[in-house]
Amino acid sequence: MIPESLMRNLRLPAVAAPMFLTSGPDLVVECCNAGIIGTFPALNHRTTEGFAGWLDEIAARLRPDAAAYGVNLIVHRTNPRLDADLRVVVAKKVPLVITSLGAVPELVAEVQGYGGKVFHDVINLRHARKAAEAGVDGLIAVCAGAGGHAGTMSPFALVSEIRAFFDGCILLAGAINTGAQIAAARAMGADLAYMGTRFMVADEAMITEAQKQMMIEATAADIVYTDAISGVHANFLRPSLVAAGLDPDTLTRTHGLDMGSEAKIWRDMWSAGQGVGGVTRREPAAAIVAGLAADYCAACARMAADPFAARG
Repeated sequence: MIPESLMRNLRLPAVAAPMFLTSGPDLVVECCNAGIIGTFPALNHRTTEGFAGWLDEIAARLRPDAAAYGVNLIVHRTNPRLDADLRVVVAKKVPLVITSLGAVPELVAEVQGYGGKVFHDVINLRHARKAAEAGVDGLIAVCAGAGGHAGTMSPFALVSEIRAFFDGCILLAGAINTGAQIAAARAMGADLAYMGTRFMVADEAMITEAQKQMMIEATAADIVYTDAISGVHANFLRPSLVAAGLDPDTLTRTHGLDMGSEAKIWRDMWSAGQGVGGVTRREPAAAIVAGLAADYCAACARMAADPFAARG
């Protein structure tokens, strides 16, 4: 179930995921104005004051018919900005807050107190139950093949197990590249598709042209799943690890998660999901959304015309 406040002006059941060092005001605004939920991590700006400025800029640039926007807060003891950034979120009444690496009931209550919604990243059933107990409005099933900090569970398994006890909004992440795959996510019980890699090559994404080109040239075989880079399992582009002087086949974990060093790690070693093989060209975010919407409608029409649909 998509919350009513987020359903308003939503033209396609999709969220452009908050991507570290990648998502900023330009990408968020273009996605929202095109009709999907645009989001970005608070930590993508180096200061809380700058983060607040970005929120003001986004609010000023959104059209009256734009979809809602959201921000990602890292709820982890090594994030020194959490309290300050949360105060800004509450003051600005951000419509959607996406939390990662910790589900805190007090944070959820603060956001819901002004009418905002909270979605939380999960990679397994234990995390999902804890987040549900914290009162979140939505759970993001980050399944096998997703970019960034991802899990290993099949989407069929994780979505169905979450739905068995959670009646809120379920988002599905993991190699979703097309409108047909958004339709598939809906068919299997998710409410929204959660897409990152597809939007990393958008003109408005803040990554370098070299990183975009590496993604265009990559396939799923170029994705390395490891906890040796940031201390938490994530998917990375093999060529970027090699360029950084690492041997992707002999990586070993030497440290735990530390938000203080995350910017340098993700700047030099680039993440992407297994859906990278479907990323073939750069284009504006609005064009990406338009293509997804057309493909989604075509996929729904094909399913409606499927001869088995009428046989029960």
